[in-house]
Amino acid sequence: MSPSPPLRSAAGPRPHPEAPSAGEGHDQAVARIELPQPRPPLTGATWREVAHLLSNPLPDTVAFLFTLVTLSIGAGLSVTLVGLPLIAVCLLCLRRFGALERGRVRRLLGVRIDEPSPVRAEAPGALPWLWAHLKDPVGWRHALYALIRFPWVWFTFASMLVSLLVLWPLLPWIARGLGNVDRALARTLLAPSDELERRVAELESDRGAVVDTAAADLRRIERDLHDGAQARLVSLAMELGLAKEKLLEDPHAAAHMVDEAHGEVKIALQELRDLARGIHPAILTDRGLGPALTTLTTRCTTPTTLTTDLTDRPAPAIEGIAYFTASELLQNITKHSHAHHAEIDLWRTKDRLMLQVHDNGKGGATATPPADGTAGGTGLAGLAERLDSVDGLLLIDSPAGGPTTITAELPWRERESAPSGDEHTGKPSKTGRRPKQRQGA
Repeated sequence: MSPSPPLRSAAGPRPHPEAPSAGEGHDQAVARIELPQPRPPLTGATWREVAHLLSNPLPDTVAFLFTLVTLSIGAGLSVTLVGLPLIAVCLLCLRRFGALERGRVRRLLGVRIDEPSPVRAEAPGALPWLWAHLKDPVGWRHALYALIRFPWVWFTFASMLVSLLVLWPLLPWIARGLGNVDRALARTLLAPSDELERRVAELESDRGAVVDTAAADLRRIERDLHDGAQARLVSLAMELGLAKEKLLEDPHAAAHMVDEAHGEVKIALQELRDLARGIHPAILTDRGLGPALTTLTTRCTTPTTLTTDLTDRPAPAIEGIAYFTASELLQNITKHSHAHHAEIDLWRTKDRLMLQVHDNGKGGATATPPADGTAGGTGLAGLAERLDSVDGLLLIDSPAGGPTTITAELPWRERESAPSGDEHTGKPSKTGRRPKQRQGA
């Protein structure tokens, strides 16, 4: 008789003695759940908006009373010698108030507003100064800002107090709505007058960049003359003096010294030619941008292909900037890119002159100097400043690992007189079409 199989309990398998019970496992799972970190009910931006709205009454009330009183007294005394100067001083002081308001809006509301250009009198003297300030549109818009803000700031102040005490859940939305109104008022009334005034500020900045570039070029020319041609000419003068002294005593030695001096003259002349070419190459003046770039490509150690599609020559200033831009970019390719081939494309599109330099090097070119203070990026930054001084633009597409495509865009300006004879920028490319714009340039 075979043994019967063991009976199984109806309650199921017996739990392991070391396994936790269901209640204990639930408690441990709850203990393992990480609770989120507590967060503030309001963000920092909301608190800054609240601080701005609560701090409005003091400066705006002072500005309102000052504007109302001085303009009223100035208008009443305008028939005398005191009224108009008082109005001019009031507008000048309101410009200072506007500067303070722009700083407060920038810090608390995160809105950056450009500074308007200063008032400029057409001629020296008290009357031109007075007339320039009386017709200053920036000062009058600041006066309007001070007058219309007075009832608004007290309304926003009361709204913030009520929101802080009663309408706490709605505080972020109320602060944002009222803050947006303040942002709109500041952008409208505290910004520069118009596009022309902003253009004047840009031109002032560009003029500073041009002056700095010219000063750097003058220092480079002076250094090259002092260290190169001047030193060789001094040595030449000394050798000729010694040869003169030995002319009767030892004619053979004198002849040898004259021969060495002749070699020094050739070297000095070559250095002067190179220096003159660095200032403004003769081929650029005589034949134009295309042949000048062809000369650059022949001197570049990296094999370079040039494609031009120009039938006219731009203004000499634009031509020179384009030439030196291409020269600097080719030098960067030779020194830093480790490229095996480079391409230069030159063409005109409507009222712009386009210069594009492409290489298959290691990439990583940037116009931003590195944080460690090394010289990297300063060359392209200087090119960008030089192009910006004539309303140009430098676009860099250089991912790590390459390739690199740098596009210089300059305004096309016609020459004052058409060139004669063989003065041409160069024949169009063999394909007869504009070079294709590369991806990302």
